[in-house]
Amino acid sequence: MKIDEIQTPAYVCEKSKLRANLALLQSVGERSGAVVLCALKGFAFSLGMPLVKKYLSGATCSGLHEAKFARQMLGAGAQVHTYSPAFKECDMAEILSLSDHVVFNSASQWRKYRAQAMSAGVQCGLRLNPQTSFAPKDAYNPCGKFSRLGMTLGALERAISEESGFLEGISGFHFHALCEEGAENLERVLEAFEAKFSKYFGVIKWLNFGGGHHITREGYNVELLISLIKKFREKYGVEVFLEPGEAVGWECGYLVASVLDIVENDANIAILDTSAEAHMPDTVLMPYRPTVRGESKEGKFVYRFGGNTCLAGDIVGLEAGEPEYKFDTPLKIGDRVIFEDQIHYTIVKNTTFNGIKLPNLVMVDESGNVEDMIEFGYEEFRRRN
Repeated sequence: MKIDEIQTPAYVCEKSKLRANLALLQSVGERSGAVVLCALKGFAFSLGMPLVKKYLSGATCSGLHEAKFARQMLGAGAQVHTYSPAFKECDMAEILSLSDHVVFNSASQWRKYRAQAMSAGVQCGLRLNPQTSFAPKDAYNPCGKFSRLGMTLGALERAISEESGFLEGISGFHFHALCEEGAENLERVLEAFEAKFSKYFGVIKWLNFGGGHHITREGYNVELLISLIKKFREKYGVEVFLEPGEAVGWECGYLVASVLDIVENDANIAILDTSAEAHMPDTVLMPYRPTVRGESKEGKFVYRFGGNTCLAGDIVGLEAGEPEYKFDTPLKIGDRVIFEDQIHYTIVKNTTFNGIKLPNLVMVDESGNVEDMIEFGYEEFRRRN
């Protein structure tokens, strides 16, 4: 089957581009000595997991279901690291059985599960908050004011003062402060992290630098990243982990939809069989305007793209203030519309709002041949409701 024969909507991953991203991430690990893991919260494309297994060392997970997915998809030899803002008692035994590392978010969570975790033989860590971040939006800033994610220096020092053996059993620290950022911002975060927490580095074996590193983006300073990792490994004698998610799926695929109708109301509005609200949620939350293949800055034919839901605001690019798309030729009912770079943070966040069909998952080779596909239908809606 060729890609132009598939049913829409569909998330289409281009295997060669995914492989290139993973090869670059693998190279960063090999050259820096870091262990590179795939953050499933950003990229959990099941058809791509065989390549992730080949190139990376494992996955980082946000709870029981992602840990189960990682172990199932990546196998017994993969590293599985699990962190959650708070773990549920009913999940903890299974999480510990699946995970190599478990990271706790607070003093109370560590105290609650310490004996159980140490008995299970996993490596235990604490998430720390350096209170320094350069995220582009508060919703994506894990170190912003009132953040619930990680222990501040004050919180850590209070816990240690209350219990002299608080850090016993802790083998590493984790922080996450970036969102689509370069190595220069990582350097600034590391300076703050080191200044606040290095007094405690003597008791740990590893540091997790978190995610948000835009390593596979064109222009990213890979050499600086490698230098920063080497510096910390040599200075403190620790193992370093990176957990890119978006960087794994960056620009390696697209969301393809079909034009169902075109209506006019002071603008031409093409109604698609996809939805910004349900299938491209980050375009609403960030917000940002996704690029459409074939659009033209000077095009005379202007359209808005509306989702096939009853939500009035389900217009692509509306929240970003850029809902108009221009083309050199008019659109027709039945035409396909391709939204670029829609593999990361889409599949993992999509919904069946309004009963809209989930996009199929498709893997294609360099010639546009469909290698594999997962199709979704009514059952996904029924099971969620």
